[in-house]
Amino acid sequence: MNTKLYYQKTQCPFGTVHIYADDQHLKALLFKPWNKMPAQNLLNKSNPVIEQTQRQLDEYFKGQRSEFDLPIKADGTDFQQTVWQTLCKIPFGETWNYGQLAQAIGNKNASRAVGAANGKNPISIIVPCHRVIGANGTLTGYAGGLTIKEWLLKHEGIIK
Repeated sequence: MNTKLYYQKTQCPFGTVHIYADDQHLKALLFKPWNKMPAQNLLNKSNPVIEQTQRQLDEYFKGQRSEFDLPIKADGTDFQQTVWQTLCKIPFGETWNYGQLAQAIGNKNASRAVGAANGKNPISIIVPCHRVIGANGTLTGYAGGLTIKEWLLKHEGIIK
């Protein structure tokens, strides 16, 4: 992969996130630097996609936005793509469990597989994997850690 990516860090109420974009799409929004991309392919500067992402994140954190409208294109398998697209259908202020997510993609027996795909989601917050919880209502793993997952769910009014 020889693609150049733009990269910027931005502050959120709970810390720093790392934004990666090419000229047309948001490629990743992560809690730690992306080790998937060779350093020589990263341009440590902003571009219109990153600026739009930062603006919409800011609106989300201020409570002015509940849905994102960004050009996203994450790299993943067809199955992962299906799971990530389905995650975007979980409404703001709601949670699904892994079984519901599996059912939504048309394979009610794929709870573990959707859990694995959920865990590989490279576009945190915007592709709302934080809205997926355990079948018993408990918070389960999250790339940013359970403290950030809990913060996001409180911010969306899901938990008190």
